[in-house]
Amino acid sequence: MAVDLSNLWDKILEHTKQEIGERAFENWFAQTRLASITEESLIIEVPSNFFKDWIYDHYRDVLNISLLKTIGKVLPVQFEVKEGSDIPPRKLDAKIQSALKPGQQKTFYLNPRYTFEGFVVGSSNRFAHAATMAIAEAPAKAYNPLFIYGGVGLGKTHLMQASCHYISETNKDLRLFYTPSESFTNELISSIQNRTTAKFREKYRKVDVLLIDDIHFIAGKEATQEEFFHTFNALYDAHKQIVLSSDRSPKAIPGLEARLVSRFEWGLVTDVQPPDLETRIAILKKKAERNSISLPDDILYFIAERIKTNIRELEGALIKVIAYASLENKPVSMDLVKEVLRDVLLGEEKKISVELIQKKVADYFDMKVSDMKAKKRSKQVAYPRQVAMYITREMTNMTLPDIGEHFGGRDHSTVIHAYGKIHASLKKNQNVKNLINRLMLEIKS
Repeated sequence: MAVDLSNLWDKILEHTKQEIGERAFENWFAQTRLASITEESLIIEVPSNFFKDWIYDHYRDVLNISLLKTIGKVLPVQFEVKEGSDIPPRKLDAKIQSALKPGQQKTFYLNPRYTFEGFVVGSSNRFAHAATMAIAEAPAKAYNPLFIYGGVGLGKTHLMQASCHYISETNKDLRLFYTPSESFTNELISSIQNRTTAKFREKYRKVDVLLIDDIHFIAGKEATQEEFFHTFNALYDAHKQIVLSSDRSPKAIPGLEARLVSRFEWGLVTDVQPPDLETRIAILKKKAERNSISLPDDILYFIAERIKTNIRELEGALIKVIAYASLENKPVSMDLVKEVLRDVLLGEEKKISVELIQKKVADYFDMKVSDMKAKKRSKQVAYPRQVAMYITREMTNMTLPDIGEHFGGRDHSTVIHAYGKIHASLKKNQNVKNLINRLMLEIKS
């Protein structure tokens, strides 16, 4: 295969950058080089064993997709470590460079795929999407602060970065800054050690839009909370937009100071839930279209129906299927999907048992599992038992009599009653819906 290695690698990296974003690309691929390519394999030159292990563990599927887009097939990837390599770091491309303001190049990184156009809207995220769109169209005019919470891989970061893209394109004069809360903490510590706190404060308090991802990580960190409290006040008093994300609502973050909880609730608090079946199918379709892959509806349904945890795992499963089909030069069939995702599907079956469900529900309601199986009928026991029965019916293949047997030998009609009661509450009560979704996520994690 006689090819221009440098030119080919540039094309492969361009697709890779689109998938993983500028920050990850600069960290892990800027100092790589295509050493060789044959009909049987591709060898990538990396500067250390650490790079080799990290790229293999975290970006193997991404590389497979990039190869598929560039050369039309997937090849086994091998690595050649060349320590002390003189591979020059790659510069930010002109498009991204122009979108950044002076001084932001090293900290302001966005995934180019995280746009509003690339976000699949469903019942689980519609309100959060609308709220984020509103603050992007009119920063500090709609909801301030905007607080988005939800489990891992449900689209919080996508929405935050989508607002960054939108604001950068429509309000070029606004200074905006997006960062994970851990970076905020690390920068604060560094500024204290180097006696540059004034510079640190100017950086965070002189922006028009501040977006902090995973704000729950500041909980329990006294100095960080103190600093962020004053940063929040300075921005809010100056009518600047603040957007925060977390894995839970402000009141539910342990170790978060009451004064911050109060301020986080001044604006709008909205959640994102795990996507329903229809949304999961739509997400898979969009991912497949983005990769120029056409898949039968029954295969999309099969994957979507079985992977319910989060968007990240859902898309990861699809990438795995596509890459395997290309590598083996096979069409994407139902048998192939079942083979490729065998470990994932078996893992789900192994993890989810009635005993696990009972324990998770009992822990949440601060009760004993034995109480669920007892003959007690008080509301404090009956309601958690009904919740556990409902989740067992939803997450396992157990029959109604089997479920009843695991809850103290109860009749199947009791299980039907419990299921019907919780199912009806889900449609009318958002708090019940949030509770069930949260418990199901914890059970799957």
